[in-house]
Amino acid sequence: MRLINVRDGSFKEFIGSQIPEYAILSHTWEDEEVTYKDVIENRHKTMKGFTKIEMTCRIAASEDLDWAWVDTCSAVVIV
Repeated sequence: MRLINVRDGSFKEFIGSQIPEYAILSHTWEDEEVTYKDVIENRHKTMKGFTKIEMTCRIAASEDLDWAWVDTCSAVVIV
C-alpha cells in the first residue's frame, strides 16, 4: 500500500502487517485529479485536484496521523 506522508508529501510503500494508521480521502472525481505520475513528474501542485490532497494532509496531521491514502495517486499501478 502506497501512502502519502502528510507532513512532507513524500510516498512510502507499506506491506503486510506493517501498515500504519492513515486517513483516507473520500471524494468525487472531477477535472485534473492528481495521479502518481503527476507527482513523480512534479506537475501536481498546479492541478485542481491537488487542493483536496493538501486539505486531507492538513486534517490528518491535525488528528495526529502521519499518513494518508488517496485513490487517484496512491494506488499501485502495474503496467
